[in-house]
Amino acid sequence: MSDNDQLEQLRKAMHAATPRPDPDAKARHLRLAEENFAAFQGTRQNARHTPERPERGAWFKKGVLTMLHALSSRGALVATTSAIVAAVGLFTLWPGGGPAPLPGVLQKPLPGPAADAGKAAETARESLAPAVTEDMPRSASVTKPSTDSAAAAPPPGPSAAPTRKMIPAATGVAPFPPEAPALQPGGNTETFANGDPHPVRIAAEEPVSTFSIDVDTASWAIVRSSLMRGKLPPPEAVRIEEMINYFPYDYPVPTAAELPFRPTVTVLQSPWNEGTQLVHLAIQGRKPALEKRPPLNLVFLIDTSGSMQGAGRLPLLKQSFRLMLSQLRPEDRVAIVTYAGSAGTVLPPTPAGARSSILAALDHLGAGGSTAGQAGLQQAYAVAEEMAGNGNVTRVLLATDGDFNIGISDPAQLKDYIAGKRRNGIYLSVLGFGRGNLDDATMQALAQNGNGTAAYIDTLAEARKVLVDQLAGTVFPIADDVKIQVEFNPAQVAEYRLIGYETRALAREDFNNDAVDAGEIGAGTSVTAIYEITPVGSPAILNDPLRYESRTSTTASESAELAFLRIRWKAPGGNESRLIETPILPGAGEANEDVRFSVAIAGFGQILKGGKYLHGWSYPQAVALANGARGDDPFGYRAEAVRLMRIAESLARQ
Repeated sequence: MSDNDQLEQLRKAMHAATPRPDPDAKARHLRLAEENFAAFQGTRQNARHTPERPERGAWFKKGVLTMLHALSSRGALVATTSAIVAAVGLFTLWPGGGPAPLPGVLQKPLPGPAADAGKAAETARESLAPAVTEDMPRSASVTKPSTDSAAAAPPPGPSAAPTRKMIPAATGVAPFPPEAPALQPGGNTETFANGDPHPVRIAAEEPVSTFSIDVDTASWAIVRSSLMRGKLPPPEAVRIEEMINYFPYDYPVPTAAELPFRPTVTVLQSPWNEGTQLVHLAIQGRKPALEKRPPLNLVFLIDTSGSMQGAGRLPLLKQSFRLMLSQLRPEDRVAIVTYAGSAGTVLPPTPAGARSSILAALDHLGAGGSTAGQAGLQQAYAVAEEMAGNGNVTRVLLATDGDFNIGISDPAQLKDYIAGKRRNGIYLSVLGFGRGNLDDATMQALAQNGNGTAAYIDTLAEARKVLVDQLAGTVFPIADDVKIQVEFNPAQVAEYRLIGYETRALAREDFNNDAVDAGEIGAGTSVTAIYEITPVGSPAILNDPLRYESRTSTTASESAELAFLRIRWKAPGGNESRLIETPILPGAGEANEDVRFSVAIAGFGQILKGGKYLHGWSYPQAVALANGARGDDPFGYRAEAVRLMRIAESLARQ
């Protein structure tokens, strides 16, 4: 039989063994391919695969050709046809011959006719397919890591080979490189701290609005993480003030030497409602010279429980703290406390100049066990109290996925515990890592009541932003317990609503009560708050007037002021607050690029939460407003925001 006849028989046999098209399977695979494609966009600096790549897997192609020429009988041809089909498919998937496997796309057994391809094909696939392991490039584990160290340990003896954990077929979840870690396996148990959007309030009935400032940025990073995985974020994960305050702004800096920050007020037309206006409140913190800052005492409280396994958790955490160490001065001190089942001090207080000792302690950390959060906090505070004193700034940096499943796990109990500790002058900041079991509610309770901040770190770039570029604002406070109170003039303002800050609302009487805790401002930090107001006589008023409404006072009716702004704050470690007051006048300030961009982010956040008050204003308008206000964007944060808005728009259409 000639080679041509043999190849023709091979072609016919392969055609006969090929399953017939399954439209349902095709649709499922297309959807999964879209999710994989969306997952990889934005990672690795938006790199794209190119066809110009070296020839790889030549040995395998040569082996296939040799096999073809070696076939000499019809029986051998039929018996090996399915094996060749499997081998060709393997060549397509195996890292030596092309792109790495995509769990859930190519590894998952195909349903329908493909399941009947024949026993020979299945046998060949099992014998030829190599084991996919965790150390293969661009693969990701999708099984929950074992916390049983005895079961996970390799057998003793000098000949024991390194353990390589097998990865089963995926369940439709795409893998993510270290820049976008995969969700925690075992089901999504994430919880978020949030509340319903502030309603429209009638100025004549409730003229006073009071809230604590918020400098956290966790929500923006969580929103970005969800969008980069091809999913709209859950509405409860969207805290608009944290999205706005994620971005640096060039607001006017303080001019008075005695003030740590400066407030600036701008009144502008609302982009989503012609009948309303926006009152934009901006606070810019002073940034003292870094060489003049007091020494830092930092306690790294690191969650090393089993849930911290995975590229986006403990390994990213280690890399993040390595970046931060480069910004510390020799007189700063670092200690490391870990918790997993029990808590312990891994590194006693050590000068930051002893980098090798600190890095060695970090490198030796491993994940395993349950989460003794309470014991870890107690140990970290004990170490911090030993380090405090002599005018130094002492802060505990808690790095965790928030899975506090042993000890005090209720946010209310944690609030009371942390509140009792902050009186010692020790600040607490919380850094979140990983998705899937992120306990955002607990993290917020810790940060808000520990005189600290909360951030979510999903990439090394985010770690650099939080722990390098904004280190001073993260760890060096310039004002404590900052509260804002706005009294609206009912003669000029019929209605108002505060955009965001749902978890930061305070009672009116809390403003003058120095025992009530509020947010802190770090060095160089900017804070933004936005009210939407409806002027008296505007057709956009939502509420009918009351029949028996009392007349406004003579002072209110004669004043052109829209509102009156009051800000209370304390010096770091102080007990007595100070007061700043200023009227809010029509047309105040300038709607520059910083103001307009922050308004665009406020609109974006409202869209993600449902857009109740936006009157049809949606993603295209948000993109246009943000694009027109990008201004000087040296690190690309604003450009990234526009890209995320466009991704959200596409996802919302699905």
